[in-house]
Amino acid sequence: MERKVALVTGSSRGIGKKIAIKLAQQGYNIVINFARSRSQAEETAEEIRALGVDVLTIKANVGKQDKIKEMFAEIDEHFGRLDVFVNNAASGVLRPLMELEESHWNWTMDINAKALLFCAQEAAKRMEVTGGGKIVSLSSLGSIRYLENYTTVGVSKAAVESLTRYLAVELAPKGIVVNAVSGGAVDTDALTHFPNREELLKDAAERTPAGRMVEADDLAKAVMFLLSDDSSMICGQTIIVDGGISLLA
Repeated sequence: MERKVALVTGSSRGIGKKIAIKLAQQGYNIVINFARSRSQAEETAEEIRALGVDVLTIKANVGKQDKIKEMFAEIDEHFGRLDVFVNNAASGVLRPLMELEESHWNWTMDINAKALLFCAQEAAKRMEVTGGGKIVSLSSLGSIRYLENYTTVGVSKAAVESLTRYLAVELAPKGIVVNAVSGGAVDTDALTHFPNREELLKDAAERTPAGRMVEADDLAKAVMFLLSDDSSMICGQTIIVDGGISLLA
């Protein structure tokens, strides 16, 4: 049987890399999307090829619709199908609300929210041909609660969660299941850009009811559950993986 294919955006490192590796371990051929470091993407690709699957690396800014179309054309040429799309790529300008400029807003919303819509459209066209597929996005607690310096990202992630619900309803008749995973603070490379990083980590470590911080692997496991057959009747939901910290005042 032809191997299934999974696209994970922003998958050269961090949570996206963990998800790509887990998918490869289940036998999926992998599309690694990255925005900057080709060397990092190729290192990840080599790790995944060692698992016995095919890997395609594509440099593309998913905040631009023309680049999205070019990326999916490459996937068509190399694999000729797509079964899983994980919307993981994210960026954002971390500043107080009164310091935000239009360019900061547009940059963050394009990569974090607009990309989901237009990548999902392209993914759905391919999935429909093979009888269905799965789409999972990564979100964060800033979508539902205030986090310092997080305005652009928090609002963009709220858009991701809302769009997840709309996609879920309209794509379900095509056999495409759409959900999201929202995580608490995770100590990845992305967190190094937060001006209050140490405070966030200290707070998460001390206050999480489960007794430890959320790790990248915790989010990757939740994504894998939503990509499995066991979750086929979970539709348009955002699963929070935070050790219970969002339950506290």
